[in-house]
Formats: sequence, C-alpha cells, structure tokens
Amino acid sequence: MRLDRFLCETTDLTRSLAKKALHREEVQVDGEVIKNPATQVDASRRVTWNGEPLALVGLRYVMLNKPAGVECSARRGLYPLVRELVDLPHVERLQTVGRLDVDTTGLVLLTDDGQWSHRVTSPKRRCGKVYRVTLAEPLEGEALVAAMSQFAEGLWLEGEEKSTRPADLAMREPRVAELTLFEGKYHQVKRMFAAIGHHVEALHRESIGPLVLGGLAPGEWRELTEDERAQF
Repeated sequence: MRLDRFLCETTDLTRSLAKKALHREEVQVDGEVIKNPATQVDASRRVTWNGEPLALVGLRYVMLNKPAGVECSARRGLYPLVRELVDLPHVERLQTVGRLDVDTTGLVLLTDDGQWSHRVTSPKRRCGKVYRVTLAEPLEGEALVAAMSQFAEGLWLEGEEKSTRPADLAMREPRVAELTLFEGKYHQVKRMFAAIGHHVEALHRESIGPLVLGGLAPGEWRELTEDERAQF
C-alpha cells in the first residue's frame, strides 16, 4: 500500500493533507523520516505520525439495537445516524446492512465488508428477517386466514413490477403480528399491511437470519463473533 493511502486509512487525513504531513517530515517508517508518498508499506512496517504509531483497522461487523428517531442513511439529515451510536475508530466507514425506517426499532447490522453485506441482503440466500408488528386494529378470524394466504402467495404493491416474495405471517396477540420477510423493499412491512387494510403503529426487527437481538438495550451495540459472521 502507498504510504499516503496508509495515512488516509489510519488517520483522518485526506490524501492532500497526508502529502503535506510527509513534506513536513512528520512521518517515519521504521524510524526513518519518509517524504515520498509512493513509498510502499505493509503491516510489518512501523509507521508513526508525529511520534504516534499507526495501524490499519480491520473489517468490522456490528449488531445494534436501533432506537426510534435514528437514521440508517450514510449522510445525516434531520436525525442522528445509527453509526454515530457505535464507538469504534473510523466509524464513518461503517455502512448499514439494509435499512430500517427512522421510526422502526430493532436489530441493525453494520459493517465495512461489502461482500459480507451483500451475502446478508441478497434475496437469493433467503435470509429471513423477523419483525414484531403492532397494528392499529386486531387482525383475527377470517381476515387473518385471508391475510396469511395473501402474504404466503405474495402481494402486488403499488409501484412495484413484481409481487413480494412469500412471507410468513403469524399473530402473537390480536394486534401484534410476527412477520418473516426474505427481501427488503422500501417500507415493505407497512405497505404489505396497508394493502390488506391495516395500519402499522409500531415496527420492531427481532432477528436477521440466525442473529437474534437478544438482551441489547435500545442504542446498545456489540461486535459479532467470528462464528456469527461465518453463518452468512
């Protein structure tokens, strides 16, 4: 890796600021001042900037219990970003693995490993996501039987060219549903229930594939174990 890129990867320096730091003789490699930005370095070299050792940050995999009022987008808008809840170096490099609406709570995954993220989100891998859905009105009796059949067959949502993939619907209480999806269309859960005449009052994601939110409180996070990562 070029030395100027190494500096950008391990600090908050831009490429131009990294070159200026090199020109000011602030960077040493194995104890020697280096000014050439094209110098090649790897993990075996000791690189320091103003005497502070630098090290590359490896790929990170995080699960978080997203509270309401937090966005999963890459750029901050009206609400705080979900990655701002994570206390890790270079947190700006973390991207959410799929998204939740700003008012939806529950399990969110973040990573800087694009290939892993694709494996989790690809519909072809049928990675089920389980949601707890609180409805404004009870769903029971014949209406429930009809809804379960419609969700299992797939619904045509306004503006979509294809029907939804088969989804599993069950009721925990008359107003609390459990929905398992195998895809992630825009506002899909709310649109599916709207299509059968029901309004979603609250939405909470409990699991993604084998990963279950567990005991994380709203706003809390932890890094995935190696075994957890390997399940995707």
